[in-house]
Amino acid sequence: MVVVLAGGVGAAKFIEGVVQVVPPASLTAIVNTGDDFTLHGLTISPDLDIVTCTLADLIDRQQGWGIAGDTTNCMEWLARLGGPSWFKLGDRDLAIHIRRTALLRDGHTLSQVADSFRQTFGVAVRILPMSDDPAPTHIFTSDGELHFEEYFVQRGAQPEVRGVRLHAAGLARPAPGVIAALASAEVVLVAPSNPIVSVGPILALPGVREALRATRAPVVAVSPIVGGAALKGPAAPLMHATGHEVSALGVARAYADILDGIVIDLVDAALAPAIEALGLRVAVTDTIMRGPVEKAHLATTALALALGGS
Repeated sequence: MVVVLAGGVGAAKFIEGVVQVVPPASLTAIVNTGDDFTLHGLTISPDLDIVTCTLADLIDRQQGWGIAGDTTNCMEWLARLGGPSWFKLGDRDLAIHIRRTALLRDGHTLSQVADSFRQTFGVAVRILPMSDDPAPTHIFTSDGELHFEEYFVQRGAQPEVRGVRLHAAGLARPAPGVIAALASAEVVLVAPSNPIVSVGPILALPGVREALRATRAPVVAVSPIVGGAALKGPAAPLMHATGHEVSALGVARAYADILDGIVIDLVDAALAPAIEALGLRVAVTDTIMRGPVEKAHLATTALALALGGS
């Protein structure tokens, strides 16, 4: 049993590598839902959909999100009628959100919906939302408090970040199966996702960090910061605003209490001694996931580090 803590695009690519190395049915992905929000009256779960559709080979690979070959007729008409169009949703994508919303309204949990969708799309990996409870991530900015998607997509990550509010640290509970998966795992991998708003909400849920400290499984992360910058998304300003050094060392320090090791990029090799001084094992390799070969190599490296190699 391998468990991966996952955000969106980077995590989905990483999991594509992991399933080349271990049987997909032995893998559980615990996915961030802090990005979830309501738009057009629909419940949208960006990271769950990215992970599910990537593993189903339905994803628009140029974008990293949405459905390949999708059309946007509905959004074009919504914009024409004066509706919000800042969050691009394709027509097939909308079908997912419409069905999810209907099932949730009928009393199904988000976990049940996620499992139903992954089975419908032929995904063998077990996909667990981090919580069935609403746990939105908000960003304090120079323009006020914004939902993460408003900050990232609507405002283009332009407002100055002044802080982060993780509602996952409030009344939300881990979804059924999350704590049990961590307890029974043989390996736990933290995907190269944004440490603050992708992995951070999962770790903020009551009992999750404690379960990671208690698990007998080795826990290994892959740094999403390469050469002092994020490969994608606003990790850098979010890390800076929350008091973390924007580097692979900063990532290691943020996770140090739960990790046994971390994989960092070749360009960050000089940081290895400082990371090892935290008591962590380090593997240094090319972490850029350009294609299937690189994805499998990164997954193999992370698993080897977890199992005692380097």
